[in-house]
Amino acid sequence: MSHLPIYLVDDDESVLDSLAFLLQEFDYQVQCFASGEDFLQQTKLDQAGCVVLDSRMPTMRGQQVHQVLQQQHSPLGVIYLTGHGDVPMAVEALKQGAVDFLQKPIDGKVLVEAINKACEYSEQATQAMTIQKAFESLTEREQAILRLVVQGMKNQQIAEALCIAVRTVEVHRSNLMKKFSAKSIAELVMQYAQLSH
Repeated sequence: MSHLPIYLVDDDESVLDSLAFLLQEFDYQVQCFASGEDFLQQTKLDQAGCVVLDSRMPTMRGQQVHQVLQQQHSPLGVIYLTGHGDVPMAVEALKQGAVDFLQKPIDGKVLVEAINKACEYSEQATQAMTIQKAFESLTEREQAILRLVVQGMKNQQIAEALCIAVRTVEVHRSNLMKKFSAKSIAELVMQYAQLSH
């Protein structure tokens, strides 16, 4: 069961109420919004979570909300709900990175499975963003040392390859571990592998 926040965005109050009631039974932390604008203004879009979006709302459609999330590189997992689901709309939503596309009335079990999948996706996306930010915070020298560490070189070999003192390599390696919050070289290598170079 996910501990991440679940955001419900639907202009139909009865749908919000019934979905919120259903999800609270499963111990989700649920927040409801009657419009896409409210959701975008009141939510931390850079944190992990799941948003269940009504695709057809009067002022801002689900697709427009999703576009804003993408422009802001939000890691939120997106699930579309629709009462008028047509296949092209579903295909387009999934192409744009939505985790799922469900039709109303919604089956509770199906929704819970979709939310769990969306939360998993969101946690991975958040982790990838954290790793990318850590990499971008490195100096050129740290990046060079990181590449050599990942190739399995020892401090002495790195020092020789970069014509610097072994002590300098040790200091930079220690900084790398801190910036990536890595507890071991193996963890550092795994994180490096997830980077989009």
